[in-house]
Amino acid sequence: MKYTVKLAVAAAIALSSTAAFATNGDTMIGVGAKAIGMGGVGIGLSHGAESALLNPAMITGVEGTEISFGGTLFMPNVKSNAFGAAESTSDAKMSMVPTLAIAQKASDNFYWGIGMYGVAGMGTDYRNAAGGNNASMVTNLQLMQFVVPLAYKTNGFSMGIAPIIQYGSLDINYDTTGMPGGGASATKGVAQDFGVGYNLGVAYEVSNVTLGASYKSAIDMKYNGQISVAASQFSGGALVLSDNLEQPAEMGLGVSYKMGQHTIAADYKQIKWSSAKGYQDFKWSDQNVYMIGYQFMQDNWALRAGYNYAKSPIKDQGTAGFGGLINTFNLLGFPAIIESHYTIGGSYAFTKQTSLDLAYVYSPEKTEAFGNMMGGTITTKHSQNAATAQLNFKF
Repeated sequence: MKYTVKLAVAAAIALSSTAAFATNGDTMIGVGAKAIGMGGVGIGLSHGAESALLNPAMITGVEGTEISFGGTLFMPNVKSNAFGAAESTSDAKMSMVPTLAIAQKASDNFYWGIGMYGVAGMGTDYRNAAGGNNASMVTNLQLMQFVVPLAYKTNGFSMGIAPIIQYGSLDINYDTTGMPGGGASATKGVAQDFGVGYNLGVAYEVSNVTLGASYKSAIDMKYNGQISVAASQFSGGALVLSDNLEQPAEMGLGVSYKMGQHTIAADYKQIKWSSAKGYQDFKWSDQNVYMIGYQFMQDNWALRAGYNYAKSPIKDQGTAGFGGLINTFNLLGFPAIIESHYTIGGSYAFTKQTSLDLAYVYSPEKTEAFGNMMGGTITTKHSQNAATAQLNFKF
């Protein structure tokens, strides 16, 4: 099974030469162009085949067979000044995250599907920073999920489950030569792992209102020889951490209201970073994510807009004890500090069977300055643009 899945993701992973920067912590605000264009909402609103990871109960919105495939081009801009030298810009400026989803109405009540989604990632690339600034840090975390959503609908009530197989890869490299006890990292290349989990969802539609709820399980991953070796060597043996990096559990609620051609939707979810293995060690806090979206549909086209907000899970740990080490690792290697996301999107149907969805996300620059491992300050700036395109086929 692991070998088969690895072959399936090889082509998609090859599309990305850098890490897939995400938005709420290390997770994308949504999967699929329709959801992204509306700020990530989808727990209480069906987006057809792309709904499997938002709320599997919402794949019941398909009328026959629907196939969607596309990708998101992430364009982050990250700058850091870790140890008092000149500010350096990360070369991890672009990455591609693929999406493929199929859903089918098998009977009056039963629906099923299959999907492959890039769902999360992070990373920086300072290998070419002048004078070895920012410890020449290079990090790359990528996560993809494979799901088979199953859903049942009767009298306006829907419920669904989506078993998940997750593939992940992690690489951490740096060179602290010139610092006390420093040297090139001994992590020896990319580590990979597979994990399993599930996504549960329910929804109820009455009149023009749809209510939804979802729960996504935590998925434990272990990247042998990465976090433990990198943290220990980076800190001169002070940080003793495991190689586990668990993708956290998520739970959420959503509602949508349709008024003719207009739809308004809002979602809330919580991401449980503080109880996830690995993220606990790096002192990440839980995130409350708030999403609101609007859609206008007419004939063969639609327009969308949305807003997504989640406070950064990374907090200043000070310089005492391990605080400065944790701060440096977070802001230099995994700067998940983006908070606000403004989104727009649209669709155009060429025929009754084919359509194109587009979405764009702008995340304004966020700056954080924490105590670093040398007793000074590390300052990181992060802004982001992302463009999504998706083709849909209905039969």
